[in-house]
Amino acid sequence: MRQRILSTFGLWAVVIGCIHFFGVTGGVWLISTVAVLTLREFYQMVHRMGLDPFDKVGMTLGALVMLAPFYATRLLPAAPELAAPGTILAAAVVVFALRVIAERSPDNRVETLAWSLFGVLYVPFMLSFLVRITVEAHSGLMLVIWLIAVSKFCDVGALLSGLAFGRHKMAPDISPKKTWEGAVGGVLISAAVGAALAHFLARLYPPEFTPLRAALIAAPIAMLAIVSDLIESVIKRRADTKDAGHAIPGIGGMFDLSDSLILTAPAGYIAFALLHGL
Repeated sequence: MRQRILSTFGLWAVVIGCIHFFGVTGGVWLISTVAVLTLREFYQMVHRMGLDPFDKVGMTLGALVMLAPFYATRLLPAAPELAAPGTILAAAVVVFALRVIAERSPDNRVETLAWSLFGVLYVPFMLSFLVRITVEAHSGLMLVIWLIAVSKFCDVGALLSGLAFGRHKMAPDISPKKTWEGAVGGVLISAAVGAALAHFLARLYPPEFTPLRAALIAAPIAMLAIVSDLIESVIKRRADTKDAGHAIPGIGGMFDLSDSLILTAPAGYIAFALLHGL
């Protein structure tokens, strides 16, 4: 627990320092780096399943998916849609399909193609919505920080509430330690954190992002964070591994760090779009 707390403070120091010194560009590159490293760990787990995904090509395309929303209008002002994440995903389908026929065993071509594509779709494409919020929304970078805080504090709240009150298992065949009591505690903590940030840092957020609205948005975001964490557990069980990696003491790998953001990133984008009109 001590290592987890120290790592958490260290990670937040990196986030704040990166944004302070490099602004929006620093935030975008930090998010993109986390996404690519998460995808790398995802492909490593697929290797443990006995498959051979196109990891290098996948990570390259994943980086393009992440950076496209930020650089598309700058590098391709006449046709930014050519660098849209959807266009890059289509290119990934073509590249993987061509390579799987020529380079992989007939026994697992379908699985290799499926896992290679799913990696790009599930990790960088989903996390690219954090970049889209940063670029498209008013006070976008602060909204991303709010979304990350709400998602991660759900983990903390669920852990502490589960230790204190946990009795009823949520998904024992997926994650035996998760309880319904912990989940409720995580959602309540997330709502409180979301409202507190909107209240105490009100000048940094859009005026319509009131504490009440922030709390109401935070609750379903927290629920999705829990589901997102369970999905990672499903993948880890399939790969027969406890942690996705060991890069961060007390937390695990980059996948263990970003897992709760994968489903909450697009959900947050939709919520902010409905509330603020991105």
